[in-house]
Amino acid sequence: MRIGVSGTHGTGKTTLVEALCARLPGHVAVDEPYHLLEEEGYEFQYPPSPADHRMLMARSARSLCSPPSPSATIFDRTPLDYLAYLVAAGADPSEAAGQAPLRAAFTHLDLLVITVITPETERRLPGTEWPGLRARMNDALLELVYADPLDAWPDTPVLELNGPLDGRTDLVLGAVAQLG
Repeated sequence: MRIGVSGTHGTGKTTLVEALCARLPGHVAVDEPYHLLEEEGYEFQYPPSPADHRMLMARSARSLCSPPSPSATIFDRTPLDYLAYLVAAGADPSEAAGQAPLRAAFTHLDLLVITVITPETERRLPGTEWPGLRARMNDALLELVYADPLDAWPDTPVLELNGPLDGRTDLVLGAVAQLG
């Protein structure tokens, strides 16, 4: 099973990825593209620029398209995250990303999990930098995932986690069991 976890910063993505790896035998996590690019020597602007987000989107797509070894993989972020950051900054989705690379990337996912801002995430999770960008990205992500303006993930099952934080792992495990 290949699972991608997407969401704006500060919604518990990495914590969820770690919990899923602990509960799904044989699954390994792929670190988020920001850290992968840093390890490869890429230098980001602060805050990340539109060019940085495009680079992150491309790196994320490459990770998803890499040979499924192991096939039991959980990705901390997907290209959709970076497209949403670009849209939150005012970009047009059709100009910010190509349909073909995104479609190719999402064909390698069995499940796309979306973590969203909820009243509970606001109370329980640590505060975050750039709260305005965080909220705009959250809204852009939800609009993109359901509208799919690039027709890039039409066959990828989506699970939106908008309930209690303590139940997220079990919801994903239930979806994994249903998908077989």
